[in-house]
Amino acid sequence: MRVPFARLVATVAGCALMLTAVACSNADQSAVTTGPRTPLVLTEQWVKAAPQSDHMSALFGTLTNESDDEVRVVSGSTSVAKKVEMHEIVEQGGQTVMREVDGGFVVPARGRLELKPGANHIMLMGLRQSIAAGQAVTIELRTTDGAHLTVTALARDFAGNQEEYQP
Repeated sequence: MRVPFARLVATVAGCALMLTAVACSNADQSAVTTGPRTPLVLTEQWVKAAPQSDHMSALFGTLTNESDDEVRVVSGSTSVAKKVEMHEIVEQGGQTVMREVDGGFVVPARGRLELKPGANHIMLMGLRQSIAAGQAVTIELRTTDGAHLTVTALARDFAGNQEEYQP
C-alpha cells in the first residue's frame, strides 16, 4: 500500500513534534521527590566545577516552596562529596567569610530562596572526585519533616567568590 507523500510528511512532522515535547518536558524534570512529598522545587540549578584538590564545590539555583507552610532544608548527601551543608556568606572583621547556617535554610510559604555565589548556597564538602564542567551531579536534599528532594545539576566553570571558610 502506498502512502501519499503529504500524509507521510504530516505523520513524520507529528511524530517529531511529540518526541520534541517529550524530550523537552523530561529535560526540565531534574528534581524528584521521595518519602513524604516535598513542596520544594529547585530550578536553574548548577554546580561549580572543581578539582578534587579544591576539597569543595557548591550547588546554586532557586528553591521554590509551593505550599502554605514554610519548609526548612536541613541536610543533604551526594556521592561526589563526604558532606553537604547549607552555607551563608557574612562580613566578619572586614572580611567576607562563608559559614554553615545553624538549623538549615528556611524557604517561606509560597516563597523562594535564591542560592547563588556570594550568598546562600549548598556546599559539597570533602570532594571524593573532581567535578568537570558539563558533568551531571546528583544531590539529595532533606527537610525537617523527612521529605527528600533529589536534584541533578550540571557543573559549570566559575572562578568567582573565593571566600574563606569558617567552620
